[in-house]
Amino acid sequence: MSDLKITGYGDDLTIDDIRLGDLSPSEHEKIEKEKGGQNYKPLEDVVVSHVKDSSTLICRKPSDNDVEAYVEEELIDGLCCYSAVNQGQLNKEIVDAVIHHLQKEKLPTVPRSIRHKYMSAFLLAATSITGMDKVVPKVSGAESWELTFKLCRRWGYQVKQIPKDECIIVGATGNFHGRTLAAVSMSDDPDSRGDFGPFLPGIELVPYNDIDALKKLFEEKGDKIAAYSVEPIQGEAGVIVPDDDYWPEVQKLCKQYNILLAMDEVQTGFGRTGANFAYQLFNVQPDIIGCGKAAGGGILPVSFVAGKKEIIDTLTPGSEGSTFGGYPLASVVGVYAIKTLVDLKLAENARVRGKLLMNHFNDIKNQFPDKIKETRGKGLLTAFEMHDEKHLDGHKVSVQLLNQGVYAKETHHSTVRVAPALTIESWQVDNLAEKLHGVIKAL
Repeated sequence: MSDLKITGYGDDLTIDDIRLGDLSPSEHEKIEKEKGGQNYKPLEDVVVSHVKDSSTLICRKPSDNDVEAYVEEELIDGLCCYSAVNQGQLNKEIVDAVIHHLQKEKLPTVPRSIRHKYMSAFLLAATSITGMDKVVPKVSGAESWELTFKLCRRWGYQVKQIPKDECIIVGATGNFHGRTLAAVSMSDDPDSRGDFGPFLPGIELVPYNDIDALKKLFEEKGDKIAAYSVEPIQGEAGVIVPDDDYWPEVQKLCKQYNILLAMDEVQTGFGRTGANFAYQLFNVQPDIIGCGKAAGGGILPVSFVAGKKEIIDTLTPGSEGSTFGGYPLASVVGVYAIKTLVDLKLAENARVRGKLLMNHFNDIKNQFPDKIKETRGKGLLTAFEMHDEKHLDGHKVSVQLLNQGVYAKETHHSTVRVAPALTIESWQVDNLAEKLHGVIKAL
């Protein structure tokens, strides 16, 4: 029988004899390495303590004396939990809705086997903002893509009449759709696939932003292809923006061969790219989309799949489910995440602030063309790629930015993503860029 003792809140939270407020950054790291799985490699010597405002974190760093376990410093949040906090940290309207719901409405959780009134609100809001016929609520972003994958297969069999077990889902090289087995089966990243096989059959990849390769595959196997499932802008690959005519040409091909266009908007949705959803930047209309991250406003994990009626209606009772998909509190959070997207005009703010940030990036590139190879982005989903040289290390840049009070993170060796909250002010963008300029100059 365990004699575990847990007491207190916040920094006074104590597990047996270990009080959180007494731990140094190195002690936090030691506990994580001893007690946790090593599936992440967080930046060293920094622990986030709390939030100051919508774009500023308060973090703990090593103290330079033997008296204090740490010192606290401000950190501009230039990553925004990979676009999960588009509405800004602790968005007041979403937080107020949660407090009101728990204190006044008092309906945190019921299963989907009985209806609750907030499901109607969520479905009305989500179908309206996406322009889709129907929505299925889920929890994590990976779950939303997983369901999209399953729905495309089911539509392929039931509507397109693909022969049993011969359905193909096409993806793009460089993709990132999550960590489920189906997602890593579609991935071509060796780090995400090693020793997790055997992988799902019925998946084929084409080079991203290569319309000729897609056309060739459709010509060869189009009668067995149910969907092209893809990110409108690739995030994890380094913010790869396709040619302006790519998506219109893709949509034409999909219609020609009766193939669904399925888009993963988990990272690109909810205003991030300067439109409510990134596909709108290219004047196309996908058949089905998966959404997550900012769908929960940084408060709760909320995701959903939105699609055309003929696709969603292939679901039947018992064929799909989720214990916490659309439970009452999540439905409330989802509604107010959408409300703040609209009321605060977050997509427009992302477009304006993103243009300012990209101007700064290009100024730095023009000043240091021997260091910065390329700048990319739409809205506030941005990145700069350095030349592939040993001293131009993205991780080193991330660490140096951290030392300057900016949180950003590399992807691959030489690319650094910057994706702050969509509520960020222009002076904060200028401040972030000034810090970046200093770091690049010193490389």
